[in-house]
Amino acid sequence: MCFFTKQTHDAQQLENRFNARLVQTQHLQPAPIINGFTFPHTPVITDAQPDRIRLLQWGLIPRWARDNSIRQYTLNARIETLSEKPSFRDSVRKRCLVIADGFYEWQWLDAQGMRKQKYLITLPDNGLFAFAGIWSEWREPQSGIVRHTYSIVTTEAAGIMREIHNSKKRMPLILTPENERQWLSGAALEHFAHPRLTLQTHAV
Repeated sequence: MCFFTKQTHDAQQLENRFNARLVQTQHLQPAPIINGFTFPHTPVITDAQPDRIRLLQWGLIPRWARDNSIRQYTLNARIETLSEKPSFRDSVRKRCLVIADGFYEWQWLDAQGMRKQKYLITLPDNGLFAFAGIWSEWREPQSGIVRHTYSIVTTEAAGIMREIHNSKKRMPLILTPENERQWLSGAALEHFAHPRLTLQTHAV
């Protein structure tokens, strides 16, 4: 799973890495830890505007939702069931890149999870990368305001992540620079289910 991330780069660094212009630069808030359960706005590139970095809200709200309460359950979306879950199936073809430079996970040190070790996971150079994401456009029934929200796609844990996330053995789907545009263009999900990135772990 992935509920806590990190994004500490500034606007210029984001634009250089993703060859896209950041909209709402003044609202960018780099942070060493981002808690998904606060439903923050973080930098995202959508398939609708691949040359723009926008601030979307974490916690996908499907277009049919009556209110925003569902978002506490849609921070993540399993790649294996994207097309089946009512919350996500309308967004399967609405792809996005969720920009970050790290995420956090807790390793269980006993069978009950009473003792845990927190880890920060990054690329070896601590550089920027993109989680595979899906997004939605939802209109608030009362105000009519349109909200753009997203979910981070997860997959089966691989490599070192199987040792760290040893309870559920899941991990966020991290795209390589080479397949980011393939994800945005709607390539088949099975092409992305097994990420091939070298990750670095830091006990914190």
